[in-house]
Amino acid sequence: MTTQTVLYVRQHIFSGAIRAFHWLRALAIVALVITGFYIAWPFLAMPSSSDVLVQGWIRVVHLICGFVLVAITVARAYLFFFSKSDIERRSFKDVISAKRWIGQLKSYLWMGHEPHTGVYGPLQFVVYLGITLAAVFMCVTGLVLYANVYHEGLGGALWTPAMWVTQLMGGLAEVRVWHHYITWAFIIFVVIHVYMAVWMGIRFKHNSVDSIVSGYDYHPTSDNKH
Repeated sequence: MTTQTVLYVRQHIFSGAIRAFHWLRALAIVALVITGFYIAWPFLAMPSSSDVLVQGWIRVVHLICGFVLVAITVARAYLFFFSKSDIERRSFKDVISAKRWIGQLKSYLWMGHEPHTGVYGPLQFVVYLGITLAAVFMCVTGLVLYANVYHEGLGGALWTPAMWVTQLMGGLAEVRVWHHYITWAFIIFVVIHVYMAVWMGIRFKHNSVDSIVSGYDYHPTSDNKH
């Protein structure tokens, strides 16, 4: 009877809800960036023609995706703190551990394997926290801009807090400018995020990209780490 050597161990790390929210948020962000740049620079408009129809549809898509981002940002915050699985919350232990920080930085320099308690390393956790706070900022400023255009219904309900945020930021023009600036943070993050996800899968021989699709990660056993 032959004995098979186990080279990889399968681990379930992402629930169906987390995976669905990840891809919906990714699609929403891409759509928001594209439509946002067009709203700021409607290049299809000609001096002798009207861009009302195109601009109107672009704004509708931007609004829908904006509200999707707001809903997902709230839902992901809830799942992080109250989900039955604590694999994301456990990552915080690595953030406050100097040993984990040194271990991750050494692994990026090809000086060892990357150990971490949860699903994220300390650097990943801090970056994801930063982009989450950026998403919260974009949601808040987006709702402020919405309330300044639509004064009934939800816009009317948001009018008072929107005016408070507008005054706090120094006026509506400043709200628009910072809403545009933080857009570039998402563009830069997406490029680096895709690159690092692929690089880490190759470097550490695990399912870093496919795990957000299947929910499962595959880690090499101690005999297969070389």
